[in-house]
Amino acid sequence: MGRRGRRWGVVLLLVLMGLTAWALFHEQSPAGIWKALRGVDGWYIAGAFGLMTLFVAMEALGSRIILARLGHAVPYRRCLGYSFTGFYVSSVTPSAAGGQPAQVYEMSRDGIPPSHGTLDMLLLSLSYQIATLLYGLLSWLLLPTIRLRMGGVLGALLVYGGGVLTALTAGMLCCLFWPAVARRVLGWVSALLRRLGLGDKLHTEALLEEYAAGARCLRTAPLLFPVLLLLALVQLTALYAVPYLVYRSFGCSGLPLALFLGTQALLTVAVSALPLPGAVGPAEGGFVSAFSPLFGQALVMPAMLVSRTVSFYGFLLVSGGVFLARCLVRRLCPAVKNGKFPGKHNKDLLHFTI
Repeated sequence: MGRRGRRWGVVLLLVLMGLTAWALFHEQSPAGIWKALRGVDGWYIAGAFGLMTLFVAMEALGSRIILARLGHAVPYRRCLGYSFTGFYVSSVTPSAAGGQPAQVYEMSRDGIPPSHGTLDMLLLSLSYQIATLLYGLLSWLLLPTIRLRMGGVLGALLVYGGGVLTALTAGMLCCLFWPAVARRVLGWVSALLRRLGLGDKLHTEALLEEYAAGARCLRTAPLLFPVLLLLALVQLTALYAVPYLVYRSFGCSGLPLALFLGTQALLTVAVSALPLPGAVGPAEGGFVSAFSPLFGQALVMPAMLVSRTVSFYGFLLVSGGVFLARCLVRRLCPAVKNGKFPGKHNKDLLHFTI
């Protein structure tokens, strides 16, 4: 996504933020919310920001492992830069559509072939989606108290989000391991799109070749995907634990961490497939609906403000700052701009295998 697309994404994000704030707070008492916020323990909030840093760090570690497997000795700090870029661009584009292309572009500027960058994003995306579905399924099965609260609009969103994630994940797995079936299905989809006048012929062969490369990578490194899946589960646990630290920051106790992890897991499944930047609006409304039994009516609005500030708005500023810093460094340092790193690469990484 180009600069103009990102600008429109930011504008849309700001409009959604304004509408969401009005819808949620126009009947609330600002004095009551401010009083609750003044009692927040800052150490827990600092810990929550630490969890979000861990969230990005786990993706960066997975990216470094994949790129090393492909023969690229990329320093970990570079992979962190890619992940922060992905978080920022994903947050300001509908359905997070711009994040992965932006990361591939950043990698290409560092001398990593786009095909390898795309493969990196493919494997990370697959492991993340499977981890999201596993977390949501286990939460649904093992925590019946949460399941009983997922009704009405939130329940409909959960069915929709779960269905979309399942379909996408099944499609990716099919392209990886059953390319003949995928080729047939993609052919049908391409023909349908042309018949409806919604697009030209899909580049199915190029797409399937990318997935074939991913399948070869997984076959030659059988432990690679389990490691990526474990990193994705740690990543999601860090994200889902943010509401629990917010709960503790208000001086509350007594409820187990598992309830917060499960509630946030199902809420994420419900809103993640919506075509909105950062799922702004449904994410805030869903938080109020899902977490009201845990925080209580008096605290749920302040808790939503703190939780979303940490997990989205605040970290959007952090990732945006990193993205801006990377752009400035590239302008000021010709060596970096041309993808040539000062110093020597760690040659041991070239032989890294899992």
